[in-house]
Amino acid sequence: MAAPASKLAPGVRGGVSDHERLLDELRPGAFAIAYRMLGSVTEAEDVVQEALLRVHRTLEEGERIDSPRAFVATVTTRLAIDELRSARARREQYVGEWLPEPIVTEGSDDPARHAEMADSLSVAMLVLFETLSPEQRAVLLLRDVFDYGYDEIARIVGKNEDNVRQLATRARQHVDARRPRFQSTREQRDELAQKFYAAAQDGDLGGLEALLAHDVTLTGDGGGKAPALARSLHGRNRVARTLHNWFKLGARIPGAGMRPVEVNGGPGAMLVDGEGRLIGVLALDIEGGYIKSISSVVNPDKLSHLGPVANLRELLRPQPGE
Repeated sequence: MAAPASKLAPGVRGGVSDHERLLDELRPGAFAIAYRMLGSVTEAEDVVQEALLRVHRTLEEGERIDSPRAFVATVTTRLAIDELRSARARREQYVGEWLPEPIVTEGSDDPARHAEMADSLSVAMLVLFETLSPEQRAVLLLRDVFDYGYDEIARIVGKNEDNVRQLATRARQHVDARRPRFQSTREQRDELAQKFYAAAQDGDLGGLEALLAHDVTLTGDGGGKAPALARSLHGRNRVARTLHNWFKLGARIPGAGMRPVEVNGGPGAMLVDGEGRLIGVLALDIEGGYIKSISSVVNPDKLSHLGPVANLRELLRPQPGE
């Protein structure tokens, strides 16, 4: 977003490079808010682009921005709320289960590495956020994750401070009633994930089942564009058998493999074909020493930001002689 020399904020001097540097500094924080609000990389990037464009225009018109961070947070949040309202109808017509677009967070410069920030990024939490109203989601994130004051949040969402506190309390109660009760350490998660990958690659049905919680949930998102579960499966035995069949089917794809990666701040894997094209992404939610839920995203529209995507239907189509 190159621009001619402009007046920036107080204490900032210079021309194009300073201006671009400011926008670059604001981008990660804006994306962190937008992605957690929307659960979509594509939609979040669009919102961030528009928010930064408004910063640019405001500065170009010679207006002072006392706090660029607060300015871009306000614009980003309001745009995300509007986007969520329009997305409701689209998601009601979505084919099959809806899951957020996964992001690979290894080595990420996402401005959120402490526990609360990482928790808010998990696939399970983003799905839970979907049950909140747009305003509840905004208030909860800004208060509990990004540490904004209630007075700041009131200005951002355009409500009085009492209303903001009420929204935060209701949203927090809703989320706390459904969030994991028994947290696992990073080491415990990584160890359990490694056992899961080994059992999957070895075709070890018993090994898979032993790693799953009794009430484990398996959710697949194909968006009607790739083979996926029509609805979530529940229960250790059913989920283990389904996973076993999936991995057995995947083994028929020449050169297919599983690459363990950090997905949305937690253990996960990228499934690729022999040419390195992405087939799908798995995210594991671990609680109390067991895998509590597994999310599988194979909708190509939700994977394209991660690299070239394979055509799963074509890969699974029986070849002549089979």
